[in-house]
Amino acid sequence: MGTLLKVEELGLFGLTVYLFGSLGFPWWAYPVLLLAPDLGILGYAAGPKVGAITYNLAHHKAVAVILYVVGMTLALPGLSLAGLVILGHSSLDRVFGYGLKHFDSFRHTHLGWIGRGAAVTDG
Repeated sequence: MGTLLKVEELGLFGLTVYLFGSLGFPWWAYPVLLLAPDLGILGYAAGPKVGAITYNLAHHKAVAVILYVVGMTLALPGLSLAGLVILGHSSLDRVFGYGLKHFDSFRHTHLGWIGRGAAVTDG
């Protein structure tokens, strides 16, 4: 991913940190919860397709924004926090080259292949 896109993703992460400050949770809650979206990987125990679905739901930015907005609209700060955690985590993932998963392999993401054999191509 290009430098400009990485800077954009870092900016989104910074926005989530800023918005977190308005939710009233203790400061340590955000860093503690920041890795929670990776629990979506547990779906891979049921196979690559189920794993990709659960992982992608826990890393999808649209899901994050919806959770945040619904939480703010309904005055449910926990829901807003969940949205910010997903958005912040996903933004950092994109900075490090991790993307949403395809159904064939955990290593096959919308940003390309990751890990050993990353030079593998789509075709």
